[in-house]
Amino acid sequence: MTGEAGFGDYVALLKPRVMSLVVFTALVGLLVAPVSVHPMVALASILFIALGAGASGALNMWWDADIDQVMRRTRSRPIPAGKVEPGEALGLGIALSGISVIMLGLAANWFSAAFLAFTIFFYAVIYSMWLKRSTPQNIVIGGAAGAFPPMIGWAVATGGIGIESVLMFALIFMWTPPHFWALALFMNDDYSRARIPMLTVTHGRAATRRHVLAYTVLLAPVALGAGFTSIGGPVYLAAALVLNALFLRGAVAIWRRDETVAEADGYAVEKRFFRFSLLYLFLHFGALLAEAGLRAFGVFGYAGW
Repeated sequence: MTGEAGFGDYVALLKPRVMSLVVFTALVGLLVAPVSVHPMVALASILFIALGAGASGALNMWWDADIDQVMRRTRSRPIPAGKVEPGEALGLGIALSGISVIMLGLAANWFSAAFLAFTIFFYAVIYSMWLKRSTPQNIVIGGAAGAFPPMIGWAVATGGIGIESVLMFALIFMWTPPHFWALALFMNDDYSRARIPMLTVTHGRAATRRHVLAYTVLLAPVALGAGFTSIGGPVYLAAALVLNALFLRGAVAIWRRDETVAEADGYAVEKRFFRFSLLYLFLHFGALLAEAGLRAFGVFGYAGW
């Protein structure tokens, strides 16, 4: 150990940036559902979903401590930095997993709790322990873990699954590969050093650029399709049209990039695409939330479709 762990180090184990995305998409899933939820139940449910996300992060950091040590992007994390012992991260992850699942079941319903338990298992075991180090499809299949939260939020309200929650899942699921492959294009040396079989490592950057474009093209109809369901409407559809046009333009720019030029300018286009991808997802779910708010409060007589 290089120093005493502080409160911030244990918070960092929970991957707060990832947790914030989980919380937001789960909250949207809950609020756009056709069944109203008591505010206290909703607040408690989101808190326990957040704890579940934090548990996944802690378990992931425990398992990935060896590769985090050799990657520039992750070597300052609490375990490789020597601030937190691996056993502490494992214990925290297991404890938060149990607490979050049990408390969500008591606060909301056991279907949503089981869904949360499966999501934690999928991220910690299926993705982190198996897929991440074994296949270039790691982020494609493993992306399901990050796509489940809006379905959990929907399940908190309805106790089940609907076509709308499946489309919210599909939106994140299809968004994940181009988002992470853009990151891999300018962080490829890290993945290569850690021997993680990202697509850039196994198939090269040129193939990855083609995959970014292909998945972005497949993503657009999924994103637009949600606009024609009960949770969509003109506001969401207008936002989705603009966002997907911009995202597709960025993917085409990445596809056309010559590797020599990209390296010379520090992968500026790829970095912009990666940053915009975060805004892309946030604004899609923000538009769904706006649709729900406009309908609920009848602003200017708005009723959606």
